[in-house]
Amino acid sequence: MRIVRFGRGSWGVVEGEIVRVTRGPAGPFTGKRIPLAEVRLLPPAKPTKIVCVGRNYRKHAQEMGEEVPSEPGLFLKAPNALAAPGATIPYPSFTRALHYEGELAVVIGRRMRAVPEEEAFSYVLGYTCALDLTARDVQKTDLQWIRAKSADHFCPLGPWIETDVDPSNLRLRTFVNGQIRQDARTSTMIFSIPFLLAYISAFMTLEPGDVVLTGTPEGVGELRPGDEVAVEIEGIGRLSVRIAPPL
Repeated sequence: MRIVRFGRGSWGVVEGEIVRVTRGPAGPFTGKRIPLAEVRLLPPAKPTKIVCVGRNYRKHAQEMGEEVPSEPGLFLKAPNALAAPGATIPYPSFTRALHYEGELAVVIGRRMRAVPEEEAFSYVLGYTCALDLTARDVQKTDLQWIRAKSADHFCPLGPWIETDVDPSNLRLRTFVNGQIRQDARTSTMIFSIPFLLAYISAFMTLEPGDVVLTGTPEGVGELRPGDEVAVEIEGIGRLSVRIAPPL
């Protein structure tokens, strides 16, 4: 099932080229049907927080000159960072090094607190594509990563939540202007999704709609005004945004 959020905050399920409108995510159908081509997609989640995992692929840690972590390294993005599929994102005026990081995102389906690893999947609503946009230069100079990771539009998400996919071995690719820059499988994550969810929920309650970004593989790099960047994940779909000149 592919769950979409669209328009002014409506929810629906994509069936072929039609959206069947629902009351809430995965809620009962209202009976209304809308052509998919006529809806404006929104980020398919309304999180209270976005929990991100750094250095969760061995080769990415190596390309950043960092050691492979012995436990997950976490940081947060705020909900203001969300951006919709197809969005045009202004190049931030405070950075000269805007980087892309394609990621698999997990959307939480029910309240999760101190859940053991073997039960973690039962708390997941589904999966979607994410871009962890990063101001790499201020990431290195600021005391905290608020500007570098959590500025407006720094977390494009979409195009929908896929509920019927095994996330353990999916091909993840990131394209810039049609050229592949990242190409890896989720099976090469250092920490698995169940482990990450159990680890996070041991100290932080995850609410329905919260999002966990599971890390980016090797091949991260710089974006420039005019670039189109897309994340494509096997079995889920394709998320694409464009970088515009600074406002």
